This record gives sequence, structure tokens and C-alpha cells, in this order.
Amino acid sequence: MSTQRNWAGNIRYSARAYHRPSSVDELRALVAGSDRIRAVGSGHSFNRLGDTTGDLVTLAGLPATAHLDEQRRTVDVPAATRYGDLAAWLHERGYALANLASLPHISVAGAVATGTHGSGVTVGNLATAVAGLELVTGTGDLRTVDRSSPDFPGLVVSLGALGIVTRLTLDVLPTFDIRQYVRLDLPRAALDEALGSAYSVSVFTDWRSTRGTQVWRKQLADQPPPPADWLGTTAADRPWHPVPGMPTANCTEQLGVAGPWHERLPHFRLGFTPSSGDELQSEYHLPRAVAADALAALDEVAHLIAPVSQTSELRTIAADQLWLSPQYDRDTLAVHFTWIADPDRVLPVVAEVERALAPFAPRPHWGKVFTLAPDRIAATYPRWTDFAALLHHHDPTGKFHTNDLTNLFPR
Repeated sequence: MSTQRNWAGNIRYSARAYHRPSSVDELRALVAGSDRIRAVGSGHSFNRLGDTTGDLVTLAGLPATAHLDEQRRTVDVPAATRYGDLAAWLHERGYALANLASLPHISVAGAVATGTHGSGVTVGNLATAVAGLELVTGTGDLRTVDRSSPDFPGLVVSLGALGIVTRLTLDVLPTFDIRQYVRLDLPRAALDEALGSAYSVSVFTDWRSTRGTQVWRKQLADQPPPPADWLGTTAADRPWHPVPGMPTANCTEQLGVAGPWHERLPHFRLGFTPSSGDELQSEYHLPRAVAADALAALDEVAHLIAPVSQTSELRTIAADQLWLSPQYDRDTLAVHFTWIADPDRVLPVVAEVERALAPFAPRPHWGKVFTLAPDRIAATYPRWTDFAALLHHHDPTGKFHTNDLTNLFPR
């Protein structure tokens, strides 16, 4: 990411100035003296929710020291830390995070603020590991909160709207090994069983048929491999990439070779280009209970999706109690779209996807492309008005607001 554009290159930032403070005190002074300010992480957002016409600040220049508390089984990390770097550091010390997203390149604070996730029917999104936060408020004060704070569930997935998070405390567990198997040609009828069959499972489809083109099955290393006839699929005999035609060297190791959790749970290797690198993305979070009906509705517009889709991924995430989490109070099926990098062709299809999913209360991923009206999004979140009140309390002058945030939460 440059200071001018996001990672995908589809957003040119509107900021009047870019800042890289080297200390928290410098950041506090910057925040206190600005009328509009936002933090930017690794730039893996595909929309303008974090764009500002004021000051844009990266936290990559702050001290990068992490602190492991083995007694409490937590790690305290700087906000700009990339998950891939943190994961390797933890593994060296015998610890792990419960899950990782498909890209290890993303920053911890940015992923948490947008409810970014991995996959697994028993595992929550990345924000559910947060045990505490340190943030700079609009007055430049430094505030620390943890799970004992009554407003903590509203502060974690916050869209960057409540202050600039400087450090996060995350739960850790003992390190573990994973084996990754790719299976091909999954029948739709077996989808739910497949998604619940291992620690983390992703099903890819091209929308040209109702079958899953690839199943990425990430299982604990001490579990037996899937049988040869598993759910009517065939075993891959070579490495695969989720996007057809992309180099498989970019992907984490497959074919059942055991390895550390952080080298298998992501789809992509830290030192390589993730996904296709030239794309737009959308994702919608639906109650897992309506998965079959929702996918049937998408089948009706599959002829529109397929020509502008590079791949599509289906994943599950466990329910949580974080107010703006897309998994709030419901076990979730996430339907992800990796589009071609052509907004003029993609956006009309995004609108058709949203129309098809409307009966199923879709919640869009906060960091991806969507066109849903604010009132339709708000209707799917039971704690929406509570977050709006928290937002007004923490940022009465709108210092951390952006145009898109104001559309969601009018001042």
C-alpha cells in the first residue's frame, strides 16, 4: 500500500496530509490538534469507510514491541502489527492464535475493527480474541479498556470510529499443527457437512455449476485424513490456488503435509501476493441456518456473477456478542466474491447479489464493496442504536467520522 491508494488500487485517499508518528505522545498531539483524522492499516479495505478529507495517519512508525503474558495467556501487540509477523513470533514461543484470515498480510487493528475472520464452525472472527484495547480519544487522551468495561463489546469492532487504537491484547493458546487437504468437485448437498468437517474449511465455487470447485480442509494434524471417497469428492494430487491461473507457490502448503498453524490456516504465504492482486471484493454474512435457501437464491443470478467473478468462497464463523460484528448473535455463513477489477461491470452485479440475498438479512463485510442502504444494514444489527449512542459519546465532534460513516450513523 502507498500513502495515496489502498492495496487494491481502487481507492485514492482524499486526505489533506499523511502522518507517520514515531511515538504515542506524538500521535496524541496529532489527534488533539486535528479536526478530522483517521488511521490506516495495511490498506486491505476496498471501500471508503475509512477515507477522510482530514489527516490520515499510519501507526507503522510506533514502537513494535510485543509482550507475551504466559500466566494470563495473552499477548499485547502494537496496532500496526501484521498477523503473519505476530503468528511467527508467537509460534517461536510455543503459542498460537485461535484462527487467522486467508491473508496474513493484514494489520491486527484493521482486521479487528472491521470484523475480519477466518473459518471454522466453532471459531469466532479475529476480533473475538481481543481481551483489551488501548486507544487515543478525540481529545488526545489515552484510554485502556478490557472485557470488564460495559461498553467493551461496542469498542472492539468499531470501524475506527471511536478513536485510534494503538495496542491490542489478544488471547493465545498453545501452538498446534495443521494438515491441509484440497478436495475437488463437492456436491452442493454435502456443503454443510463439509464446512463442519475440520478445524477450518473453505469451499470455493465459480458459479458455473452448483458444485464446489475446491474444498480447502484444514484439520488438526493428529486427525485422520479424509477417506478417498470423502463426500463424493476427489483428492487433489497437486497444489491448487483459489483463483484459476494464479501461481500455486503463493499458497500455503497442501497435500496433507503437517505444519505450524500459521503456515496452514491462511490461504496465502506472507512473502507472496495474496489472492490475484488485481481485484475487487465483496462479502455477505448470513445466518448459517438459511444457507441452503440463500445459495439457491444466488443460483438465480449466477449467470450474472460468473462473468465478473474470479472465484467465490464459502466459510463459516461462530456467533459472538460484539455489537457491530457481522457474526453478532448468529452462527454465520460468509459468501465471499473476488471480482475482476472493473467497478463499472462489478457494481451492478453486486446490487443484484444484494437483491437476491435481501430475504436473508445479509450483513456486508465492513471492509469490502457493498451498496446496501444504511437502514437495511442497521435492521440486521440488534445493538445498532447502542453503538450509535456510544459513537456520539466517544466522538461528539465527529473527529473520526468520514462521509461513509456519517451515512451509516447520521450526526
